[in-house]
Amino acid sequence: MKQQFVEWKRDRDQLRISAKGEWTLHTVPEIRAELVQLSSAPNIVWDLSGVTDFDSAGVLLFIEVCERLKKNASLIIEGYTQSQRDMYELLHEHMAETIPPRKESFLNELGKSTMELLGDIRDFVTFLGHVTLSFFYGIFHPRTLRFKETVYHIYQSGFNALVIVGMTAFLVGMVIAYQGAVQLAKFGADIFIVDTVGISIVRELGPMITAIVIAGRSGSAYTAEIGAMKITEEIAAMRTMGFDPYNFLVLPRIFALLIALPLLIFFADIIGIFGGMVASEMQLGISFDQFVSRLNEVLEVKHYILGMIKGPVFAFIIASVGCFRGFQVSDTTESIGLQTTASVVNAIFLVIAFDALFSVIYTEFGL
Repeated sequence: MKQQFVEWKRDRDQLRISAKGEWTLHTVPEIRAELVQLSSAPNIVWDLSGVTDFDSAGVLLFIEVCERLKKNASLIIEGYTQSQRDMYELLHEHMAETIPPRKESFLNELGKSTMELLGDIRDFVTFLGHVTLSFFYGIFHPRTLRFKETVYHIYQSGFNALVIVGMTAFLVGMVIAYQGAVQLAKFGADIFIVDTVGISIVRELGPMITAIVIAGRSGSAYTAEIGAMKITEEIAAMRTMGFDPYNFLVLPRIFALLIALPLLIFFADIIGIFGGMVASEMQLGISFDQFVSRLNEVLEVKHYILGMIKGPVFAFIIASVGCFRGFQVSDTTESIGLQTTASVVNAIFLVIAFDALFSVIYTEFGL
C-alpha cells in the first residue's frame, strides 16, 4: 500500500495538517504531489510530530509550503523537535543566499538555437510527409476529399481578402509610379514609367505583396484555428474516432489557398497597374489612353505567366507553414500567440526567399 505523508482535516474555519513518515530527498516528489491538493483556510495548524526523519530537502519543501500558506492564512506549527527547529531556522535564514545562475556563453546560445532550428526542420519535413500521404490517399479515394470545406476556405481566404489586397496593391502601384516619375522626368523619359509599373507589378511585386498580406491574414488564422482545436483536444478526439486530421484540417486549407492565391494575384496585378495609371496622370500628365497603349507594347504575356507561376508555390508555403505551426501549439493559450507569430514570420521569410530564388532562376534562363 502506498504510504501517505500528509493528512488534513477541516473543522469549520480551521484546517489541521498532519505530516508523517520520512521527509527526505527521496520522498520529496511524492510529498509535493500530495501538498498540491491542499486547500487554504483562515486558520491552519500544522503538526510535525508524526515525522520520523527530516533532512534539508524535506525542510526546504516545508518552508516553501509554509511561505505560500502564510500569505492567506494564520499558520501555527507544532510537534517539531529541537533539531528540526534548528534546521528550519538555519535554512530559512540562508534561503535567500542562492547561487546566481551561470550566464551561458554565446556558443551555448548558438548551439541551442541551432538545435531548435534543426528540430523545427525535422518536424516540418515529417508534417509534409503526412500531408503527402493524405494527398495521395485522397487522389485514390476522392470521397474522402472535403470539397465543401475547401469552398468555405476559398471564401474566407480569397473573397474576404479582396479589399485588403486591392488597397495594398493600389498603394504600391501609386508609390512605384510616384518614385519612378521623379527620376525619369529628369531625363525626359516620362513614358517609361509605364514599363516600370507594368513589368515590376506583374512579374514581382503583385505576387509577393499578395503573398505577404495573405501570410499575415490567412496563415495566422490557420495557426490559431488548429491551435485552438489542439488545446480543446478536438484533434485528439478526431484521432480517437479514426479520422485523419491532415485530411480533415490541412488538405482543405492547402487546396483552398492553391486556388485562391493565384486569383488574388491576378486581381492585385490589375489594381496595382491601375494605381500606377492614376499616379502617372497626376504626376506626369500621362492619360489613361496613353498608359494603356504603351502597356500593350511593353507588357508581354510571359511576364504575367512568370508572375503567376509563383502563386501556387507561395500558396503551398503559407498554408503548410500555418497548419504546421497550429499542430505545434502546446497545452497553454500563450502557445497560440507564440506559434501564430512564428507562423507569420516563417511564412513571410520563406515567401521572400523563394521569390529571390525565382528571380535567380529566371535570370539564369534569360526569361
